[in-house]
Amino acid sequence: MSNAQEQKLMKAFGKRISEVRKSRGVTQQQLAEHINMSVVAIAYIETGKRWARLGTLNKIAKSLKVTVANLFEGI
Repeated sequence: MSNAQEQKLMKAFGKRISEVRKSRGVTQQQLAEHINMSVVAIAYIETGKRWARLGTLNKIAKSLKVTVANLFEGI
């Protein structure tokens, strides 16, 4: 996978997490506190500047009451 393709995928994935979070009425601050991460880390994931580790994905999914697979829908 080229760097450009990876960047595109990261941005799409981050956008999806942001959409799910917002649809649940959860702020970045609330999500960060619930999964014991910084707001900056959440923002980096949602803007495609950083990949989330599998454990973090699991925490995000549980916090938003979706499956990890749901976080990848439409990407």
